[in-house]
Amino acid sequence: MATIRRQFPYTPKAPVRQGIYSQAVVVDRTMYISGQLGLDVASGQLVDGGVQAQAKQALINMGEILKAAGCNYGNVVKTTVLLADIQDFNSVNEVYKTFFSSNFPARAAYQVAALPRGGLVEIEAVAVLGPLSDS
Repeated sequence: MATIRRQFPYTPKAPVRQGIYSQAVVVDRTMYISGQLGLDVASGQLVDGGVQAQAKQALINMGEILKAAGCNYGNVVKTTVLLADIQDFNSVNEVYKTFFSSNFPARAAYQVAALPRGGLVEIEAVAVLGPLSDS
């Protein structure tokens, strides 16, 4: 059986990991991006402005990780949105649609008991490396 390649893309333009996990792991052509909070890279703190500001920053951070692997938001095929309050679902959607405007990735959204650092939203993703064509 052939060995499958595993890589760990990294960028200092997204928050540096705070635990025992990687920003992302690529296995063959599939990239699994760790959950991104709305952390400002420079300060290491959650951005001010509520759930929409945090969602925007989380997606910006995700975009930097995608770039590190030679991808963009068009390579994302699945996201999971974790919310401290499910009532913020529509507010997060307003931000989300500015990053994903067509051929939307599959998605799940959940309310959770708590998020790290008191975050209001965390977003993880699965992306496929290389060019994609729609049929």
